[in-house]
Amino acid sequence: MENQTINQKQDEIIEEFSMFEEWMDKYEYIIDLGKHLPLISAEYKIDNNLINGCQSKVWVHAEYKEGKIFFTADSDAIITKGIIGLLIRTLSGHTPEEIVNTELYFIDKTGLSEHLSPTRSNGLTAMVKQLKMYAMVFKMKNS
Repeated sequence: MENQTINQKQDEIIEEFSMFEEWMDKYEYIIDLGKHLPLISAEYKIDNNLINGCQSKVWVHAEYKEGKIFFTADSDAIITKGIIGLLIRTLSGHTPEEIVNTELYFIDKTGLSEHLSPTRSNGLTAMVKQLKMYAMVFKMKNS
């Protein structure tokens, strides 16, 4: 489980979403995922770690350990918390290189992109951008 590739994790998420037919059930699932999010320490819940472009507040902290990036996050909105949880589950524990070069196809394949409101969709784009930005910074710092 620990050594899954990003794409294996994405395929797993797509598989999990396919178990639900109704979007209300998928939303419930996303909310549930948010409850298992690796929570950010209070010391990192600062304006510097807020993601711009999200309607709700989303804090993300990235830590670089042994060549890999580990993310923690939190949000004041339950759906958003689940969405950032999905992104972190997919990208956390991978190298900056892998994160920068990954295409996050699970967002479309789960139907997430088309079932989110425009503001949430913009927020999702902002979250992806921010996580990739962290990866780019760590990649440059360590090359």
